[in-house]
Amino acid sequence: MSTAILGISAYYHDSAAALLIDGEIIAAAQEERFTRKKHDPDFPAHAIKYVLSEAGLTLNDLSAVAFYEKPFIKFERLLETYHAFAPRGLSSFLSAVPVWIREKLFMKKMLKDEFRKLGGKEIPVLFPEHHLSHAASAFYPSPFKEAAILTIDGVGEWATTTIGYGTGNRVQIQKELHFPHSLGLLYSAFTYYTGFRVNSGEYKLMGLAPYGNPDAKQTQRFKELILHELIDVREDGSLLLNMKYFGYATGLKMTRNNKWSKLFGIPPRNPESEITQDYMNMALAIQQVTEDLVVKLATTAKELTGSKYLVMAGGVALNSVANGKLAAAGIFDDIWIQPAAGDAGGALGAAYLGWHLWKGKERQVNSNPDAMQGAYLGPAFDDKTTQMLIRKYNAPHNFFSDFDELTKTVAAKIGDGNVVGWFQGRMEYGPRALGNRSILGDARSPEMQKKMNLKIKYREGFRPFAPTVLEEDIQEYFDWDKTSPYMLFVVPVKKERRHPVPEGYNELPLYQRLYFLRSDIPAITHIDYSARIQSVRKETNPKYWALINAFKKQTGYGVVVNTSFNVRGEPIVCTPEEAYRCFMRTEMDFLVIGNYVFDKTMQPKMKEDTDWKEEFKPD
Repeated sequence: MSTAILGISAYYHDSAAALLIDGEIIAAAQEERFTRKKHDPDFPAHAIKYVLSEAGLTLNDLSAVAFYEKPFIKFERLLETYHAFAPRGLSSFLSAVPVWIREKLFMKKMLKDEFRKLGGKEIPVLFPEHHLSHAASAFYPSPFKEAAILTIDGVGEWATTTIGYGTGNRVQIQKELHFPHSLGLLYSAFTYYTGFRVNSGEYKLMGLAPYGNPDAKQTQRFKELILHELIDVREDGSLLLNMKYFGYATGLKMTRNNKWSKLFGIPPRNPESEITQDYMNMALAIQQVTEDLVVKLATTAKELTGSKYLVMAGGVALNSVANGKLAAAGIFDDIWIQPAAGDAGGALGAAYLGWHLWKGKERQVNSNPDAMQGAYLGPAFDDKTTQMLIRKYNAPHNFFSDFDELTKTVAAKIGDGNVVGWFQGRMEYGPRALGNRSILGDARSPEMQKKMNLKIKYREGFRPFAPTVLEEDIQEYFDWDKTSPYMLFVVPVKKERRHPVPEGYNELPLYQRLYFLRSDIPAITHIDYSARIQSVRKETNPKYWALINAFKKQTGYGVVVNTSFNVRGEPIVCTPEEAYRCFMRTEMDFLVIGNYVFDKTMQPKMKEDTDWKEEFKPD
């Protein structure tokens, strides 16, 4: 009889569900994709229903449910922290503790009540630790028989960073750093101070960093102040934070703004206000510190384990710039990073721990070269769903019975400078669109980055876009001799493809630098000649590969711009109807759903809905 284990993460941010049957991933998805609430933290009822339906199971068919962390230990940390910082944080204590006593402290009962609402019987509930769930999500689906494990995030129960070792079916934590000392929270503090939202704006800070001037005295001063005033870094990469500058331990704000203003000489940036060079330099300084710390931690992991391989998870593992620097350091022969590295991936790790540790099942390596299946683990929709959409909106379209003809037609549209929504197969698990819920454009176009940011995504113009490149063509465009299927490494664009920049380039205003032609693939070349690449294999995603290959045959370039199919403030689209509505409310030119192609010029007008872009202010 098969063993089905459901993993869930919930009640902080990015709740999710993942289902394993006999150790194989059947389905996984974030709750936000169903509720349309970005980073939805609630109990993942919709995601649970989906993963069970994908397997043809009910709750009563499950052997166990695994929750991604231990609530009692988290509550212990909460109480000890308030005690340590007393009398500071009294108001925060009075608001947080009653919620814990009333609800979260009784998580087991709370979860069982939720499952009862879904029609489930009494199911065993497992509670692995938060960072153990991260570690499991990184090691078990990796291609390595044994590996060092590095997990870095804000905080779990007590741990903020762990170093471990995986071999066979065992994952062991060997060293950990405890709250309030946290690289993830340090980075989030700078996210907050530079005017972005914590737990969702960290990638904006990472994207802003290359606009900082590495030669400026201010950048160097910021870096020195971080290293000498804010943190004490040890040789092994661990750190101690000077808590007089931080408010997150007992308050509702990340930073003590008056102290930061006095230290750095600039006030906190108001969200949506102009981004001056001061904040660009600050972003670069903390990014460089983060990269150095990640390399130090990885070096310690190598020394502790002696492994040739490294796997990573936790929110900081989504810092693809740091990952690229780590790979370039050559500490390990190879690195594998969980594509759902944040809390959503904790659901998968918890399920794996249920299979390998609770059930004691052995791990089969290399039975599947990609256990994550390209991260295409969400729902797919058949032609009937698309036909219903067409009838509902009376939507003109072209249907291609020959998919090769479709790829030739769509590739030509991209080559002509059009922006295309591309909706195929199963939705991606994790924060990246990897070719099934993507918006595509021509990487050769000097105007494509500006067009996509301001007219399609409705977001800040400085935000970079990533390329998808045919796996066999990676070295044609990038200084990178490995694959990157999950868009988790930033690597250099090849020097022979770069265009020189004028003298005094770093002193120019942001948008003059942004729209300077930096290479023959300018739409995906960031300001420092880097790119966050996704490589695609024919075997993993044949339809997406076929489209890019058709584009290559027509243009000579096996690379396109790929960004997630959503607008600012919304989750990636899940259903064909969500894709169509997003297509109609933006200046996207074409939409492809399966074998159906929709042309914007042919579509009937849709009632305008502007609530979703209220906060956007064009640059």
